[in-house]
Order: sequence, then C-alpha cells, then structure tokens
Amino acid sequence: MQRLLLITTVLLLVVGILVAAHYYIWARLVRDVGWSPNVRRPLTLAVIGLALSIPASFVLARQLPPNHGRAILYVTYTWLGSVLTLLLVLAAGDLMRFVIENWIGRGLEFESHAERRLFLKRFLAAGAMFVTGTSTIFAVKEALSEVKVKNVRVSLSRLPAALNGFTIVQITDLHVGPTIRTDFVRTIVSRVNALDADLVAITGDLVDGTVAHLREMVASLSKLRARHGVFFVTGNHEYYSGVDEWIAEIRRLGITVLRNERVSIGSARGSFDLIGVDDAHARQFGNGHGADLSRAVRGRDPKREAVLLAHQPRAVFDAVRHGIGLQLSGHTHGGQIWPFGWVVRLQQPVVKGLAKIESVWLYVSSGTGYWGPPMRRGAPAEITRVVLLSEQA
Repeated sequence: MQRLLLITTVLLLVVGILVAAHYYIWARLVRDVGWSPNVRRPLTLAVIGLALSIPASFVLARQLPPNHGRAILYVTYTWLGSVLTLLLVLAAGDLMRFVIENWIGRGLEFESHAERRLFLKRFLAAGAMFVTGTSTIFAVKEALSEVKVKNVRVSLSRLPAALNGFTIVQITDLHVGPTIRTDFVRTIVSRVNALDADLVAITGDLVDGTVAHLREMVASLSKLRARHGVFFVTGNHEYYSGVDEWIAEIRRLGITVLRNERVSIGSARGSFDLIGVDDAHARQFGNGHGADLSRAVRGRDPKREAVLLAHQPRAVFDAVRHGIGLQLSGHTHGGQIWPFGWVVRLQQPVVKGLAKIESVWLYVSSGTGYWGPPMRRGAPAEITRVVLLSEQA
C-alpha cells in the first residue's frame, strides 16, 4: 500500500511538472508574441501534443513490439531533452526582458509603448528557439557519435605486484530498449573485446524493458571476453524491468552476476577480491533484494585489496567503512544533459570521473549509452579502461 501511494504521488508530481512546464512554454512562445488566431490555434495544439507525447512515449516504449516505433521514440524523447534547455533559456529571456523594460529601456518608453514590448517578446522568443534548436542538434550528435574509450589509472596499496597493470574494462548504463538496440550492443561488444581486458565489469542499468522484449537485442553480450571473466551488478532500471528474469537471462549469457558477494580474482602469484552489491534502491522490491556490503565482505582478509562494483556512487560511504580500495560505479550518466548534473550532485557524492573519498578511490563512469533523450551535453559516453597499479611493484 505504501509503495502504491509513493508511485501515485510521484506520478502526480511528474504530471504537474509537465503541465506547468508546457504552460510556460505555450505562454512565452504562443500567447505572448501576438500570433493571429489562425496561427495560435495550431501552435496551441502542437504544444498540447508535445506535452502528451512525453508520458505516451514511456508507455509505447514498454508496449511496442521489439524493433518497432524507434523513429517516433527518437522524436518524443528528443523533445523531452529539449524542454529543459528551452525552459532555462526562456527564464533567462524573462530576466533579460525585466532588466530592459525596467532599467535599460526606460528612455525608450517600453512601459507605454506596446509595439516595442511586443517586438522584445518576439525577439526573445525567437532567440530561445534558436538557442534550444542549436543546442539540441549538438547534443543529439554527441549522444549518437562513436563511444570513446577513456583510460583511467588507479594506484592501490594492497594490490600484489604480480597484478600491476591489471585492466578492468567497465561498461555501464547501456539502457538497451526504446532507442538503443541490437546494433549498438554488438558494436560495444566488439570495442570491448578489442581492448583485451583482464576483466569486464557491467555496473548496472543494462536494460529498459522485459526479457521477452529485449532478449535478442542483448544476445551478443554472450560474446564478451576477458581473461578473468565478465561480471554484472544490478542497477535501478533492472528492477523496473523484471529483475529476477534479467538476472537469470544474464547468467544464461555466461556473465557472472554478483549479488552481495565476492570472488577472488588472480592466481597463486597474486589476487584481489572483486565484490558486487545490489543496487541501492533494490530493497524496496523485496524478494531478498537489497545492497548488503557487510554480507559480501564477511570473513574477508582485510590485507587483501578489494574492488567494489556498485551501480550508484553513494555506495562509497559503505565502502569506506568496509575497507574497499576502489569502487566502480555508473548511474549518473555524468549528468547527461548539462546542467542536469547539478541536480545529480544533490544525491550522489561524485557525478563523473575519479575521486578519493577518504580511503576509497571512486570512479564514476558517464555511461556507455543514454537514458531517455538521445542527447548528451557536456558528458560524453564512454567505455572505461581502468588500469590497476600496485604500489608494491
């Protein structure tokens, strides 16, 4: 009952925000700029249609058969990504108009000159459309361009000298589903295998959809290769998509799923502990799910180095308490569309990149795919090649 109430509250909040956002857009771009009734009516209907397309797109993404509706979803999701930019630019225009009308433009008699006020509104509306359109084009281009390999070097005090130079290739947040499909997954698999990694880590949010819809799209993940294996931990989106079915499917593909457990990586010459935990949101879904690092490290030799795979960066606070050396995470997408990263910072200790949190090195990937809008601005996608360096070497 509590979960249903929470979901209902969140849905009402989201609908309220969408209505308010689109009313503001309509007011500034349709109502205030003096369109004739013949133009104003279709533009009003267009804004209403765009507003409705956002919730409709999330329903369609789950209901449409595989490989259907991709073009429609590209359009609706791109509009969703553009709304944030448009709102910010329109708000900046309102501030500019206030300054001009009340201070700078006093000598031009803006307060009493209706034509000048209308001209200013039209000018700012046109400017907002131009800035948003240009920004959207570049953001889409960045999201759909080739995923770059990012090299990260981390020095660990307890890593045996024999493992100096050990490489972990991390992919995360692919979000296979509405617009990211089979061809993208195959390309990523090929790129990862070309890096000849010692270990491959998939740190959650692999999918947005059910196994029945996406099984064929992720099938090529079975071809991932690494000397010490391929490992996976759940992200929050697996829990929206039928997590138990996905865990079974990922295991069927030959990938080891770590659920609050650890494995030894290496050989008799030297090894370290690889630990994986459930997503931070998992406990609310019941059925034994939930992050439990204490369980994963129980009985562990604290003199051994430990690498933690955890979808959300905020798991680092547990990592500090349990003697982890390095944590690899995703979830944030690096903010994906600037300035959304500012909001992410309210919930996560690090949005992207390498940071030291007390005794723990934390690396947060910007993600390999994208969620929702096929857009990235200031946070390019990445395949991360982490090189572990031993301070004992």
